[in-house]
Amino acid sequence: MKKEVKMKSIKSLPAVLSVLIILILFGAFFPARTDTDKLEPNLYLNPDRGCTDILVGKKASADGSVITVHTADCGICDWTWHYIPAKNHKEGSKRKIYHINQIKTLPPEKGGKWGNYKDNYTGVSIPEIPYTFAYFHSVFGYMNEHQLAMSESTIGCRRKMRNSTPAAVMDITTLTMIAMERCSNAREAIKLMGSLAQKYGYGYHDSGEMLGVADPGEVWIFEIMPVGPLWTPESNKPGAVWCAQRVPDDHVSFCPNESRIGKIDIDNTDHFLASPNVISFAIEMGFYDLDSSEPFSFKKAYSPVAASAVSSQGRLARLWRLFDIVAPSLKFNPETPNMKLPFSVKPDKKISVKDIMAMTRDKYEGTPYDPARGILGGPFKNPNYFRSFKVDKNNYTSSRCISVNKVEYTSITQSRSWLPDAVGGLVWLAFGAQDTSCYIPLYAGITRLPISFSIGDHWVFDRRSARWAFDYADFHTQVVYSHAIEDVRKAQNKWETQALDTIPVMDKFAEKLHKQSPAAAARFLTDYCINNAESIIKAWWEMGDKLLVKYNHFQINDISNRKTRRLSMPDNWNRVIVKEEKLKPIKKRR
Repeated sequence: MKKEVKMKSIKSLPAVLSVLIILILFGAFFPARTDTDKLEPNLYLNPDRGCTDILVGKKASADGSVITVHTADCGICDWTWHYIPAKNHKEGSKRKIYHINQIKTLPPEKGGKWGNYKDNYTGVSIPEIPYTFAYFHSVFGYMNEHQLAMSESTIGCRRKMRNSTPAAVMDITTLTMIAMERCSNAREAIKLMGSLAQKYGYGYHDSGEMLGVADPGEVWIFEIMPVGPLWTPESNKPGAVWCAQRVPDDHVSFCPNESRIGKIDIDNTDHFLASPNVISFAIEMGFYDLDSSEPFSFKKAYSPVAASAVSSQGRLARLWRLFDIVAPSLKFNPETPNMKLPFSVKPDKKISVKDIMAMTRDKYEGTPYDPARGILGGPFKNPNYFRSFKVDKNNYTSSRCISVNKVEYTSITQSRSWLPDAVGGLVWLAFGAQDTSCYIPLYAGITRLPISFSIGDHWVFDRRSARWAFDYADFHTQVVYSHAIEDVRKAQNKWETQALDTIPVMDKFAEKLHKQSPAAAARFLTDYCINNAESIIKAWWEMGDKLLVKYNHFQINDISNRKTRRLSMPDNWNRVIVKEEKLKPIKKRR
């Protein structure tokens, strides 16, 4: 967590000395920019940190829905999910703004993150509106009662732009939650978040961030960044720089922790929205030369990444991999620098929710970046074994897959224009690692979530927590991965296929019921979602127990027939052991 500095004590010092202290404390003194300044170190060097977003236009999806995906690849964040009901507010009331750290957590016995976030009041309040919408949130706001949906990915920015001072009132979590409360479509949300960040300053806990912002009609990539530690509201300058680009309706786009918006046309408001300083700030900071023959590029100016799948040895392979999955006919080259890959692409075939689920579970199978290739995955082909490490002063890196085992949860949102908002909005939620978890459907119109969704954290095992059910099964899968993952996939196929087949039936009945009584439809949908979620959670607890028994003592234990057989190791693994340990074969008996 960044240090909070008491501005009052600084103001009491002589003016020149105050400026010098601010410059030192908040990092405005930087050497001339080098190539390392092009990269956000925590994202580039740590392949586990960050999130992957998938954005699908309505004409690119199999059923006509607009889709966003967020793999919340944090590893230490609060994973709990919460339902915020709609609320009426008195005239003249205020909405307090809090600093909300997307990473930091607190122990459950202290009330957890969301029991304490109001301790971090910024001192700023904005006028409340008469009615705020109901929505779901976890680390960020994800979907509200009008099918406004979001996803998130940290993209970083140049160091000179970071603003960790208290003057930056808005952070990305707060912006998403205010948008969920107040907006009914994507454009409204983008304009509101942008205007709030401009007026009140953006940053503090956050640097460059990307949001996928969707409604039943369209989906946008919205990118926002701070404007440096010297910004103050009194400067009368925007406290953030931002840009949004619409994904064409028949296209798919992705964001794997990299800025995706390149050339912009701010006069084309059907496809671009931006802050008034979107270009002028880059010129002011020396990030773009107006006299240059090159057109302005948002990502090149503010968050360039000079690497490809090949040059990064798979650390930055997600963008190439996702394009190759959805449009293999275009034969994307992994040597192409990520900065030169397109903003979006028309997929070879329309994409279903089931396709999306498979994408989120992708670990580069069949590519040079497969983390379980050869002996890297150990004797049981575990894609989670091989991690970056150092040996004899040499660094070695593993691939950074789309699916990582430290993910908090993955959300797939669907906004569907042909249904009432309460029925049309869907969030498919999978807690924990995608390869061993299960997607649970949640309608936008439900009025509560399972209690187990709001319980637990990484450091306290709790059988009341939904997330721990999936981590429990995951833990018992890792030991003999190549065998146990088949048991998990059978369960995933059973429960996810059942949900995918049930949703159209639920849609029809709920739509009819909604016309008669929205409240009755809400109760119907809530009962279905909670009962289905609880059934899946129970099944995963039981599967964890069964995996423990089935593979106990590195054997395959046939429970029904009460027989055991040995788990044999693959030949390539055994050959390495023979070579490394110089083992000698047993002499054959004559």
